Amino acid sequence: MTGPRARLRAAAHSDVGPHRSINQDAAFTAPWGAAVADGVGGGPAGDLAAAALVHRIAAGRPDGLEAAQLQTVVRLANWDLRAHVERDQTLSGMATTFTGLFASADGDLLLAHTGDSRAYRLREGVLEQRSRDDSLVQALVDQGVVTIEDAATHPRRNVITASLSGADRDAASVTVQKAVAGDRWLLCSDGLTDYVPVDEIRVRLREHSDPAAAAAACVALALEAGTRDNVTAVVCDVIADHLVADTASGGGRPQASFYGAAAERFMEELDSA
Repeated sequence: MTGPRARLRAAAHSDVGPHRSINQDAAFTAPWGAAVADGVGGGPAGDLAAAALVHRIAAGRPDGLEAAQLQTVVRLANWDLRAHVERDQTLSGMATTFTGLFASADGDLLLAHTGDSRAYRLREGVLEQRSRDDSLVQALVDQGVVTIEDAATHPRRNVITASLSGADRDAASVTVQKAVAGDRWLLCSDGLTDYVPVDEIRVRLREHSDPAAAAAACVALALEAGTRDNVTAVVCDVIADHLVADTASGGGRPQASFYGAAAERFMEELDSA
């Protein structure tokens, strides 16, 4: 898509799952971007880390940026996590994954990613993973030690090698993705992809034209498959700029909706930045 900035018709669905007491997934959707974050299990306050990061990024409204600028936005949000830890040392070690899709300055899309939440693109019926897992198992696959088929059931598939925790070394990769009207993107936590084959996900994405229905259907798949994790799906349709309103009616503030932990924390007014 060239010329005007890409716009998204996006919605999400998040479920705590039957085996967890707290939802550590967080997500947001807006016409200019969408994201999912998954608090790192085994550490403290994963729900806080995911929710705080998502809200901080949404408040900055990163619309029409270049790749380096988006990396700065993520870095600033990461510093906010460090500020939480400095105020409360019991939060030391909290961290989150992050995968987000944003409209760029030149009409393309920017995909920001760290951790093992994933981004998939459905184009002309073909579903393709566009993010790369920052995980131990992915590293073993790259080295030829583990096959792609075995990776899906590897006992250490949940060990990640990168996340956002407030540390100076933390960073998200940002790649430019061509925006094509009619493309559908799925951003999701591993509560979906660890339990549901990609072919089944593709079927649900294709059979529901409404993003909200498609997101709910993907989450339902994971619950039916017996997911033992929180599960969140964000579905984004790339559309022409003139087909979506960019601000809340009468407002002028970013039109962002929040899900999972982000819907339960930090629901104060967002700056219109």
